[in-house]
Amino acid sequence: MLKGLDPVLAPDLLHVLAAMGHGDELVVADGNFPAASVARRLVRLDGVDAPRALRAILSVLPLDTFTPRPAAVMAVVGDPAAVPEPVREFQALVDAAAGRSVALEALERFAFYERARAAFAVVATGERRPYGNILLVKGIVPAA
Repeated sequence: MLKGLDPVLAPDLLHVLAAMGHGDELVVADGNFPAASVARRLVRLDGVDAPRALRAILSVLPLDTFTPRPAAVMAVVGDPAAVPEPVREFQALVDAAAGRSVALEALERFAFYERARAAFAVVATGERRPYGNILLVKGIVPAA
């Protein structure tokens, strides 16, 4: 156990987050996402829903400020303007972490999969709601 860290941040997840560099991407995926076949590195958080995982991750991971859209979600197939409940929760968490309103990029399903294949890692959660997937671009921690 460590002081001051969200308990969802298990050792494997902390290692992945610390190993990422500026501009690397991380996917937080729902339980239906093909994480094992897509991931270059896979971290499992089976008992945790996606917004809870995202909150823990954003407590230590800086979002990129050089990228206009440092977070992307999967667009709803057949209704790309729809905003599923997990995405509404993601929006609030990303905005709070960034300290400003951040526009989430909506990617078509297969475009999301392609970007996920290139991501540094995929965090597979136990999220059961559809479209509980978000991709984050890691930023920098500025000098003190």
